[in-house]
Amino acid sequence: MCCPMTVTTSAVDPTFVWLETDHRVAYTEYGDPEGAPALFFHGTPGSRLLAALFDSAATEAGVRLLAFDRPGFGESDPWPTRSITDSGQFVTALLDDAGVQTARYIAFSGGSQHALAAAVTHHDRVSQLDIVSGATPPSISDETPAVQRVLGGLATWTPLVLRSLLRGQAWLAVRRAPSFVVSQYRTDDPNTQTDDEVADTVKADFVEALSNSRRGAVTEFRNTASEWNIDFSLLETPIHFWHGETDTNVPIADVRRFDAAVPDSTLTVRAHADHLQTLTESMPHILDRMGD
Repeated sequence: MCCPMTVTTSAVDPTFVWLETDHRVAYTEYGDPEGAPALFFHGTPGSRLLAALFDSAATEAGVRLLAFDRPGFGESDPWPTRSITDSGQFVTALLDDAGVQTARYIAFSGGSQHALAAAVTHHDRVSQLDIVSGATPPSISDETPAVQRVLGGLATWTPLVLRSLLRGQAWLAVRRAPSFVVSQYRTDDPNTQTDDEVADTVKADFVEALSNSRRGAVTEFRNTASEWNIDFSLLETPIHFWHGETDTNVPIADVRRFDAAVPDSTLTVRAHADHLQTLTESMPHILDRMGD
């Protein structure tokens, strides 16, 4: 078998923490090591490398940004049988290892359900929850985008096929320009431009996510397509949704319904912003608020 794909990038050497299930989870710290703690949940697929985009902003805001690979992504061990509600196990283990009692959770895209689950099952470890371009539960969605339906179906019924397809996508991503990956998160508007640093980091994040295993992505696509089994009535944490008006990955109409369905939530809509733009535009505001 060919050796794993690697990405050379700075400040990404991970720290490892072992779960009670004997699975190893990797995380990296960005920003101010003495700052207010925040935990970053990457998308699906994704890795801890995406948070490198906000290293400088976190430093300036006085935020200690902890970013981790969920099981089966990047350097974290696969855990194919995990459910969304198992998220609290690796979140609390990571916070314990980092010496953090309570943190702000910042979840991007497919990281939203994991942050929500951890907030419900371990509400004493989270102070605030920011969901950026976040996925919504199937029960909320009016019409799931076609790509998401296909990925969920493949993950459920033919996981080996999906793993093979993802490996092929990662192989292509290594060899092609960053725009090959970035296009998955952007609109089709030819006038939208992506900063070179952002594009390079998004590519590195995607390749790292799938470098050692594709099981994490398959597990999450399958779990996300089914009911999340999260009792949102038990949420005790304030939620701030940040979403783009032109997001084609997660329609804004679904987010509006989700915002209306959960307690103690706020929605900020970014006009003319797509899935990725919402992340790059919203994160500085989120970090600045933490430093106030």
